[in-house]
Amino acid sequence: MAEEDDKRPIIIKKINKADGHHGGAWKVAYADFVTAMMAFFLLLWLLNVTTDEEKNAISNYFDPSHPKVSQSESGAGGVLGGLTMSPQGAMASQANPITPPAPVNLQLSNRKLSTEQPDGQKEVRSKKEQIIEQIKEQKRQQEQKEFEKTKQQILEKMQSSEELQKLSKHLRIDMTPEGLRIQVIDRDGAPMFPSGSSFMYQKTQDLIAMITEVIKTLPNEISIRGHTDSVPYTSRQNYSNWELSTDRANSSRRVILDNNFPYEQVNNVVGMADTQLFLPDDPTNPQNRRISVILLKEELTNPAAYSNDTIETEMEDSDLLRQEIEGRNTDATNQDAEDGGNASMDTEGPPGVPIGTFKRTPGKVQFP
Repeated sequence: MAEEDDKRPIIIKKINKADGHHGGAWKVAYADFVTAMMAFFLLLWLLNVTTDEEKNAISNYFDPSHPKVSQSESGAGGVLGGLTMSPQGAMASQANPITPPAPVNLQLSNRKLSTEQPDGQKEVRSKKEQIIEQIKEQKRQQEQKEFEKTKQQILEKMQSSEELQKLSKHLRIDMTPEGLRIQVIDRDGAPMFPSGSSFMYQKTQDLIAMITEVIKTLPNEISIRGHTDSVPYTSRQNYSNWELSTDRANSSRRVILDNNFPYEQVNNVVGMADTQLFLPDDPTNPQNRRISVILLKEELTNPAAYSNDTIETEMEDSDLLRQEIEGRNTDATNQDAEDGGNASMDTEGPPGVPIGTFKRTPGKVQFP
């Protein structure tokens, strides 16, 4: 029997115990999450149902710097700064204040005078603005006359020699919103540049030199722009009409500077390729290949010269402006003298007080 017991297998049973209770911390976190989500959706609902005015009012309520948070101050001008004898501030008693409020009719009279003075100032300011606008328009017209004169000088120069007369068909001059545009244009069978090259012919250099001789005396800045037709450029790899138009514009810049044009007056040099065709209906026409030299308006390159502050500073000593302002002030002074000489008594106000003045007091003191 003992031997049989020894032969029995020994079975060991392992019991895996449960992890047990985790605690309630997760419930607190979950409750906070649900509360935050409820507040978030409540905020979305409020934003949807409130108007812009209501949103602004709520925003001002939580803004401590908003003036409507506190419209009156205490006697010392700060929080809890004490009482004051004036109507504003904390109320000391139900008795009438020692300092009586200004009569209603006197307040109205002062308000009337206070509004009349700004109106006079507005009228003077309006007159000044009109003068400034007139000066701006005069400057524009003067610049326009200079452009017309420059155009006429170039056309006269074109007739001064046979060589330039032959090139007159390559020249186009017109006015644009940017300024006076002078264009050197190719013609069929008479190009200004070799095909696909930025090295200009001698005749092109002579024409640009003549243009430079006329425009270099003007203060206007210039924009030099190269244009091509829409025929694709395929002679060189990684070289297109963009590069070709830019190189031709830059070649023109060098010729212009070689003829003593001020370096600082070159505003920009741009290659336009075929984006601005001279003949949009015929994009392959040779006339689309051209160089444009634009005399830019001063209002575009120097807008500060046309600002009201600059013009007002320039004409500070102008007789026109001074006469206008002095004349306005003289009229106002005369009107004040007439009103003072004919000052009438306000029948509804305190006796003996001229309207809008503080030379006399009501003569009565109110005590609580």
